[in-house]
Amino acid sequence: MRILVVEDEQKVADALREGLQGERYDVVVERTGEGAFFRITTEQFDAILLDLTLPGRDGLEILRAMRDRGMKTPVLVLTARDTLQDRVVGLDAGADDYLIKPFAFTELLARIRALVRRGRVAETPRLTLGDLEVHLITREVTRGGSRVDLTVREFELLEYLLRHQGQVVSRETLARDVWKETARTTPLDNVIDVHMARLRRKVDTDQTAKLIHTVRGVGFVLREGEP
Repeated sequence: MRILVVEDEQKVADALREGLQGERYDVVVERTGEGAFFRITTEQFDAILLDLTLPGRDGLEILRAMRDRGMKTPVLVLTARDTLQDRVVGLDAGADDYLIKPFAFTELLARIRALVRRGRVAETPRLTLGDLEVHLITREVTRGGSRVDLTVREFELLEYLLRHQGQVVSRETLARDVWKETARTTPLDNVIDVHMARLRRKVDTDQTAKLIHTVRGVGFVLREGEP
């Protein structure tokens, strides 16, 4: 599950990243309102942890803009603003839940689980690119209407590339975010290349339009047309 943490305090942001990654969440951190809003409007997240006091756009402005655009991603507000009026304003702006700092990490995890359960009705059940479809609930993959059988790791890899479609993803990033390997003494480059080659054969073989591309010396990108 992919979570965006929007927090301008470095120590808090680092603690949240470390804790959530320890629970095997895919975590992206943004420290400014502008950076967060760009991420929200160009990428997909399962939940957003949003501080209200931010450089640039504040959290309330981001919330209102999201909801005005019809975006239904669940948002948990994390803030030191603890008055009843503050909570009312945050919820009215579009927050799904509200947690006052400081908070226990176990409570945060419980709130996230509840948030995602409630948000599943609105969650987009599939990711697409051209005639490629990945159904997130059934884990079924099709290309041009034909079923593509993938291993668990291949599915995770394809899902990650789809969530970052159009962006060049490095092997180091894949090792961290898909394989969850951060402490290896040797890189996973060869393992990643083997899995990517297998995935490319299954997704792109006999297809006129190739979707998985290697960017020499950098990594991989999923997109229609040459990168």
